[in-house]
Amino acid sequence: MSLEPEFRSGKTFDEFVDGAGEHGVLLRAVERRTVVTAPLSAKIAATGRQWHLLVMTEDWCGDSVNSLPVIARLAADAGNVDLRIVSREANPALMNSHLAVTGARAIPVVILLDESFEEKGWWGSRPRALQAEIDAHWKALSKADRYVEVRRWYVADRGVSTAEEIAALLLGIAAREPVASTQG
Repeated sequence: MSLEPEFRSGKTFDEFVDGAGEHGVLLRAVERRTVVTAPLSAKIAATGRQWHLLVMTEDWCGDSVNSLPVIARLAADAGNVDLRIVSREANPALMNSHLAVTGARAIPVVILLDESFEEKGWWGSRPRALQAEIDAHWKALSKADRYVEVRRWYVADRGVSTAEEIAALLLGIAAREPVASTQG
């Protein structure tokens, strides 16, 4: 099933940030410190295919504030990846088909689409290493204290884990679905 209508209805990263109100400042701060390595971007570009990332989120989500600028940089630096952002609340059926293993409506959800806007896979809602830290050490903390630890983790990681996990998803899919040869 093509998700082109949902993708086309989405906002670019800049449009999303411009409408994010008080969280826009934090999104821009994360954007400024985000680094995606050139080799990672080059590997995505080398797939020789056009990709689309459809992200479901809301501007109030702490994981999104820390991940969305990384996802946007990854897409921009690769050159063959378009990004659009849609509201989780405005897309309940899409969200319900991408629930966390716990059944939660966790965001962000990054849906990887091919050149025909067909879903090939998805990632969400935070890097595995961060989730492991939460499960092992921070679950008993109050929500406010846990958020401080999560934020520290994101700052120290600088988006590396998010970029690597999304790139690994894309590259794994690309390896299973190689570009058709145009040589006779």
